[in-house]
Order: sequence, then structure tokens, then C-alpha cells
Amino acid sequence: MAVYTEVSDEEMEEFVAAYGIGELVSFTGIAEGVENSNFLVQTETGPYILTLYERRVNPDDLPFFLGLMEHLAARGLVCPTPLHGADGKALRELCGRPAAMVTFLKGMSARRLGLGHCAALGGALAEMHQKGADFAMTRPNNLSVAGWRPLFAQVKDRADEIRPGLAAFIEAELDALEAHWPKSLPSGLIHADLFPDNVFFLADRTTREDRVSGLIDFYFACTDFLAYDIAICLNAWCFEPDGAFNATKARLMLGNYRKVRPLSADELEALPLLARGAAMRFLLTRTYDWLNTPEGAFVKRKDPLEYLKKLRFHQGITSPAAYGLE
Repeated sequence: MAVYTEVSDEEMEEFVAAYGIGELVSFTGIAEGVENSNFLVQTETGPYILTLYERRVNPDDLPFFLGLMEHLAARGLVCPTPLHGADGKALRELCGRPAAMVTFLKGMSARRLGLGHCAALGGALAEMHQKGADFAMTRPNNLSVAGWRPLFAQVKDRADEIRPGLAAFIEAELDALEAHWPKSLPSGLIHADLFPDNVFFLADRTTREDRVSGLIDFYFACTDFLAYDIAICLNAWCFEPDGAFNATKARLMLGNYRKVRPLSADELEALPLLARGAAMRFLLTRTYDWLNTPEGAFVKRKDPLEYLKKLRFHQGITSPAAYGLE
């Protein structure tokens, strides 16, 4: 989440009025994330999240994203649900941008990831994959292997501003990934961006253990290998702040995932390569954002070199056993 487009009080009041959710009380920009402009909107009936979809989001994809959230929510997955106005529309326009309001979820993202968070995430991810299996719409993953080379072309000439030799490293790794990327693995609906700030937790009143209370930010969701979603989570959840890989976190995450949805032998064998690819995806997008974030944008830039280190770790992995699997 981020804020690129400013909204006046008058514009917000008029927009909120279309939903019949009471008068506007307040609204505040949300700084996390990098893609869209987001606001916490408080009305007389409670809090909601407003998203303005910025230029990097294809408006043609928005029915997929909004339809997916409604589909998952109808099947019992706790996720934001789009609001419909009195005219029945969920997708509207605000300040020249496509815009939508969704329900507010209780809970908080984990500030410090513990073993319990990673274990709970594994089960929630598998549940999402299962409940999305019968979603009728499809969307290609534009940020998978076929999309990396065109993205690299946009940053190649400036990548060494971040670290000398980065462009050559990326080009060599792209050659390897393109040559060996799997052709056929179980596929379906994936989140494709399930970082810790997109997962909410609440403490269970009985056990006092953290449980997943909701998944958010489905605006990279697409159709791809289910194991690629797991690889993204390995990168996002199982490395410590000092860059060390925590195999115990990975074992718990993967173990709980497999309790809900077993992994095939081919998926397990492909996991190290998929983890390299997932690290490449975020290395490239973070490099692009680092070099192209507009001055004055209310957004936190994320360090591309974090994913360079993760990619190098995965390059040294030859067996899924390194991820805590038996």
C-alpha cells in the first residue's frame, strides 16, 4: 500500500456517499507497499479500506481481483470483500483513477516473525489454494519467467547504480532460470505477493497462539504454479533480519501446508529453482522501484539487495531438504 494520488475532503465525501455506509468521519493515507494509493476510511458504520489503482495496474485486471476476493470470501476465507454501491457497482472512479472500497479486517501483521506465524501461514496458504481452485476466471502471471527479461531491459543500464556488477549478475541468472524453468506443475490461483504485511494475525483466546485472521492485497493474484506461491513465501517469511535462512521456520510452514494440500514429487524437486525465480522477481521489481519511485511519493522504497542475497542463497541449494523437508 502507498499514496501517490491525493484526495480532497470533498472528493472523499462524495465518493463514500455512493456506498450507503454512513457519513465520512475521517480518512488517512497508508504508506506500506508500492503499487496503489490506499486510505483507511472511517465512516459512521466503521472502518473501510479504499484503493485507487495507479498506472501500473491494468484496469482490465480489476474485475479479476475484485471477483476473486468475493469468491474466496464466499468460500469462507477471511479476506477483504468489495463493497457495492447503491447502483450495484464495486468498481468506481476517484480522482481520475479506478477505485474500490473493501471491508476492514481485524488483526495485525506480525512485527517479528516467530515460528508460530510461519506455521500458521503454511496452512492458510494451502487453504487459499484449495478455495481458489474453482474460481472461473484466469489471469497470466506477468511477473513470472516470461516477464523478467522485459523488466530487466527497463533497468539494465542503471542497475549498477545500486551495486556494481548487478546487471551482469541478473543477466546470467536469467539465462539459467529461462533454460531450466519447469514446464508443467500443478497450477491454479496464487496470491503471488503474500508477504508478512499481507497476513493478519490475532491471538487465540484459548491457546494464546497467533492464528491467521485474514489475507489482504490480492492485486498481484494470478494463475501460475501453486508451488511458486510457496517459493515466494519461503523468501518472504523464512529469512532472518541478518539474512540467515531459518530452516525451522521453513519446515513448519511447509509441513502445515502439506497437511492441507500434499505436494507432488515434481513440486518438491522444483522448489529450489522456484525459490530462485521468486527471488529474481522481487530483485527486479525492487530494482525498478528503487530507480523510478517519484520524488515526494508517500511510499517506502524497499531494498533490492535483500533479494540479491536471498537469490545467492538459493543458488547454492541442490535439494529441498535444505528447506527442512525430509
